[in-house]
Amino acid sequence: MNTHKCPNLEEFKAILKKHALKATPQRLAVHEAMMNLGHASADMVTDAIKEKETAKVTVASVYNILTHMAMLGIYHYRLSANNKMYFDVNTFKHIHFYDQSNHVFRDVIDDELVQLIEAHLSRKKVKGYKIESFDIQLVGRPTRKKYSVG
Repeated sequence: MNTHKCPNLEEFKAILKKHALKATPQRLAVHEAMMNLGHASADMVTDAIKEKETAKVTVASVYNILTHMAMLGIYHYRLSANNKMYFDVNTFKHIHFYDQSNHVFRDVIDDELVQLIEAHLSRKKVKGYKIESFDIQLVGRPTRKKYSVG
């Protein structure tokens, strides 16, 4: 699997099987929506599924599936500045850019920067702790109207 891509549907089914979970129509529909959206709230995923009519879902069932997948490490989750939970289908090491005007996340793929940060952190000690990972989020607003979403 490419390290800069989320699992495709077949890979997702294999991951579910590894966790002794069935590839239900709802789980598959959630993952398909997440592949298309990248970063999304349960509302956004529910709307995408209902638009494609791939499975019968509620916002609550989608949220439960997303949360379960995040607890298993299949997705990551992020809390936005407007206190809404967003899920991220990409679990590889990357940086996020958060547009605080439009409340959207974008991935920033910069392997060189990630490696620099990892190397720097490997030399740092935080008394009483072992650094296991890091999460960097850049925050900004569009500088021009053409970059606004919606």
